Amino acid sequence: MHFPMASHNVIDTSRMIDGPAVWQAVDLRADESWIWRLTASDLAEIDCAIDTARANGVGLPDMTKAAFPLPNLGPRLAAAAQDLDTGCGCLLIKGLDVNRYGVDVIRDVYWGIGQYLGTAMVQNAAGDLIGNIRDSGRTIGEKNVRGYTTKNRMLPHCDPMDIVGLLCIHPAKSGGRSLIASTCAIYNEICREHPEYLPVLFRGYHYDLRGEGPTGDPDEITNNRVPVFSWWHGRMSCRFHGRSIREGMKKAGQPIAGLDKAAVDYVEALAVDDRFRFDMDLEQGDIQILN
Repeated sequence: MHFPMASHNVIDTSRMIDGPAVWQAVDLRADESWIWRLTASDLAEIDCAIDTARANGVGLPDMTKAAFPLPNLGPRLAAAAQDLDTGCGCLLIKGLDVNRYGVDVIRDVYWGIGQYLGTAMVQNAAGDLIGNIRDSGRTIGEKNVRGYTTKNRMLPHCDPMDIVGLLCIHPAKSGGRSLIASTCAIYNEICREHPEYLPVLFRGYHYDLRGEGPTGDPDEITNNRVPVFSWWHGRMSCRFHGRSIREGMKKAGQPIAGLDKAAVDYVEALAVDDRFRFDMDLEQGDIQILN
């Protein structure tokens, strides 16, 4: 299960980033403070919260924090949301006993936890607030197919919201590994090794909207170029999806080539580089939350 939540671009191509958001794989392995393990009291509090919501007839999408009371865990989740914004940008919550609940209850529990992290946003043209990541039998090579509905490998990408959550209900029989990397660390590496890529990455690309844009046209793309990197209120923001960029530019009649292609390829290569990529085999009940 996966759902996203919401939260003047001045180009400075020489500015490096520092702070906890700049990490490499070795750093996450050395410091596991970003990993939480739910305690027996946390789980009991979640049980009480869902019982309260059910007794009051409240569920997704109308369930608020008040309807899903977590007096002790709730403030910790709210603090974690702040840490996601100012810290390393990732959180792994382990130990939710999904076998205790039916699918509908799991969705409400997941939704209730999310209310303490942000405001839920729709993630596709169908208006889904929570999506199921499972093999639908389609392939990523088909036109306008969302990668998470296939069994194909998905290349590195950022979702276009402030926070994205992923709950593992059933681990994959094979595969299913989640790979994460720090976009800030990737940006710094580009500054050091290939600063010539920065102007085109800051300029950005047209994105393929995969038939989910305002018009519903299967060939619709973004009206404007979307920057891969941009500065916002003095902080770095990143939006990257290599497949959507390549398909979008192709639909725009401007297939990426030359420096544009080299820059996109390099961002993808760094994201899966052993130095930057942290591999996660999600276990049943794990909740991965990313900035």
